[in-house]
Amino acid sequence: MARQGSGAVLASGGLGFPPQNLARVVVWEWLNEHGRWRPYSAAVCHHIENVLKEDARGSVVLGQVDVQLAPYVIDLQSMHQFRQDTGTMRPVRRNFYDPSSAPGKGIVWEWENDNSSWTPYDMDICITIQNAYEKQHPWLDLSSLGFCYLIYFSSMSQMNRQTQRKRRLRRRMDLAYPLTMGSIPKSQSWPVGASTGTPCSCPQCLLVNSTRAASNAILASQRRKLYPGAVRQSSTFAGAALWPVAGTGTGGTAKGEGLRVPGGAFAPGPSVPGGVPLAGLNNLNRPGTQRGAGLGARATVPPGVPALPVKNLNGTGPVHPALAGMTGILLCAAGLPVCLTRAPKPVLHPPPVSKRDIKPVPGVNGICRKTKKQHLKKSKTPEDVVRRYVQKVKSPPDEDCTICMERLVTSSGYEGVLHRRGVKPELVGKLGRCGHMYHLLCLLAMYNNGNKDGSLQCPTCKAIYGEKTGTQPPGKMEFHLIPHSLPGYADTKTIRIVYDIPTGIQGPEHPNPGKKFTARGFPRHCYLPDNEKGRKVLKLLLVAWDRRLIFTIGTSNTTGESDTVVWNEIHHKTEFGSNLTGHGYPDPNYLDNVLAELLAQGVSEATLKD
Repeated sequence: MARQGSGAVLASGGLGFPPQNLARVVVWEWLNEHGRWRPYSAAVCHHIENVLKEDARGSVVLGQVDVQLAPYVIDLQSMHQFRQDTGTMRPVRRNFYDPSSAPGKGIVWEWENDNSSWTPYDMDICITIQNAYEKQHPWLDLSSLGFCYLIYFSSMSQMNRQTQRKRRLRRRMDLAYPLTMGSIPKSQSWPVGASTGTPCSCPQCLLVNSTRAASNAILASQRRKLYPGAVRQSSTFAGAALWPVAGTGTGGTAKGEGLRVPGGAFAPGPSVPGGVPLAGLNNLNRPGTQRGAGLGARATVPPGVPALPVKNLNGTGPVHPALAGMTGILLCAAGLPVCLTRAPKPVLHPPPVSKRDIKPVPGVNGICRKTKKQHLKKSKTPEDVVRRYVQKVKSPPDEDCTICMERLVTSSGYEGVLHRRGVKPELVGKLGRCGHMYHLLCLLAMYNNGNKDGSLQCPTCKAIYGEKTGTQPPGKMEFHLIPHSLPGYADTKTIRIVYDIPTGIQGPEHPNPGKKFTARGFPRHCYLPDNEKGRKVLKLLLVAWDRRLIFTIGTSNTTGESDTVVWNEIHHKTEFGSNLTGHGYPDPNYLDNVLAELLAQGVSEATLKD
């Protein structure tokens, strides 16, 4: 707690490192495709910590503690989560929070989604909400954290500031997250030299990583200059502004007033220690309309002044508002000028095209492909599939089965859980091409947790045996040429792909059979250059579409909505004339990247020759 009338350096969302002799709360988190770290539940984190104590280089089977996570395995050596039925890999990390924060008390804040189920907030947002709740603030503004929501504690509701839509929220008591003592390691994520996978290289992910690195360097430099001896901060970027907001009042926010969060930190004073004023604070914290008017009147940025393009009031931009505002404040504090400029709006669609100008793609048959539900032949039982790709091993080595984490010379960990006639729990098999060995009962359990499509994927090297198919719902895929060029591909026409999937009822291969699923944002328009490699990608996308691999039914990482149609790890370019969102052009590496993603799904050039 800071002294009355002084500023304070606070760790956003409890991410700061406490002194060496204090305990920390451990929260395991996974990285979604939007660069946000999502926490596992407290029960799952306890399970991971228990496995970590026994073998720091082993694997964690999440289905042993949460049946909804049955397909997932965490490889502690590479710090990645692997989904056995789809082959999807995501980075994970082991993060640390203060024991007095929400995870240390077992407090979870959740919002109600469209299906009347509850979705937990990100951990830093959860901690921010709990801090405001404990300080008896009647409301909380999350816009500085990148979310246009207001939290009202009196009605326990969340309101969208743009649409005025309200949702219920709740505060739930759960199991407290595990505590750890001893020396303080850095947050473990993507360890150099240990990971077998590589982070996504699309411009959007590269932007997130670069802004994190830049902000960490700026924050560390300013802390050393202005706050010698202050509590050490986490190296993980959390979008935090370390400086107080003008007008909050000396010594904290008065009781009964709402709280505006500057990037997630609660800063009680209007100036830094020592009485150094922060130039430009009043301008940066004016209402958006006033600030926009001032920016609109600025015709050009003075030479030598860094320009930070932030999000438009109704659009998007390449730099997050919290990061841009934080950087502007830091530059102003150092006596340097800065201008906040409006970013251009993304060009999502090409100019209008008449029907007579739309042509078939050369070398590709047809202009439309429809899919229907495909069911596995009854003759292919799980035992038949496993025996087809596996050879029995009479004398297995004394190694771990990476599915159940038991030794191969002992019985499978699924003994007593899964019963199959003719498959003894001690039997071990070796996959034909890669040679990796597992209990036969474990391979059967892994197959039963997947799509049951007659294919197997090795959990260790991700080699695919058979023809992998997905759970994409029925829909239509159209493709044709339009007479416009993509940025970076001048004098080249464009292949436009239009996906259209209607709402429907989930089948037996989906998360909730018999329940309705939604299909938001359809039809979805995607773009490829009309060159040799672009046409090759189109042909492979047609194979992936026929195999139901492009979409699946799950939870949207953008909206949090469950039981909805989402992308299935094959990146598409949905921005036609710009690349402000990271899903457009120019992107010279995109075609090579998407070919690699298709190969990971078992769709290669060899399939075009069959």
